[in-house]
Amino acid sequence: MNIDSEGTIIVHSSMKSIGEVDGGADTVLEAFCEFMREGLLVFPTHTWAHINAEQPKFYVEETPTNIGILAELFRNYPNVIRSPHPTHSVAALGEGAEAFVAGDEQFDTPIARGSSWGKLLDRKAKILLVGVDLTRNTFIHGIEEWMDIPNRLTDYHDPLVTVLPDGTEIPVPSRRHVSHYSLHYWKVEELLAQKGAIEYAQLGDAKVYVCDTVKFTKYISKMLEMDPELFSDNEPLSEEFIEKFRALT
Repeated sequence: MNIDSEGTIIVHSSMKSIGEVDGGADTVLEAFCEFMREGLLVFPTHTWAHINAEQPKFYVEETPTNIGILAELFRNYPNVIRSPHPTHSVAALGEGAEAFVAGDEQFDTPIARGSSWGKLLDRKAKILLVGVDLTRNTFIHGIEEWMDIPNRLTDYHDPLVTVLPDGTEIPVPSRRHVSHYSLHYWKVEELLAQKGAIEYAQLGDAKVYVCDTVKFTKYISKMLEMDPELFSDNEPLSEEFIEKFRALT
């Protein structure tokens, strides 16, 4: 997959898509952990589906993730550290994990530039989409947020609370994603692949997208500068847009 084993990767995953594996999900996680033992391995451990104004407390050690078995198992692995963001936490293992996840509770948006998600760009990380497509790529939400694209976040804040392992409660008033825009991220896949921002691989039965955070940020930012409403609908890209984008260096 052309991954630097001493670098940083974040893995969005569907275990079911990989197919039958001896030892199941633990075997897959052990393979990732072994390969990235000199680097930083990250999984998203989102809780946006069940942490809200009615159920506002996010327990860093206890609250399960809502995005799959690999992420849920990984957050409980030895030496894995989870970030304290109430809806868009990540779990990290390896060199610099503690510093990587620190401070996420300071931000009132899901994917702030100074959060773990922005640090992926700082570290020139790769994003692996294992058996899922671009509509599950949280990093694109971040690019939209950093560019202040209109209508991507709620105007209101939910009164959420992060509960640390020692019981300390931290109020984290949080804006939420207006999430349907992510359903349209598929529109830019072909253009990103042409620019080398996406490469493809295979893991078991699963198709894998290997996404470059630096190129993603560069090219999606340029697309959104051309058309801030790019992801507002499911209409294919116009020929004019495609030609203009392909001319970019």
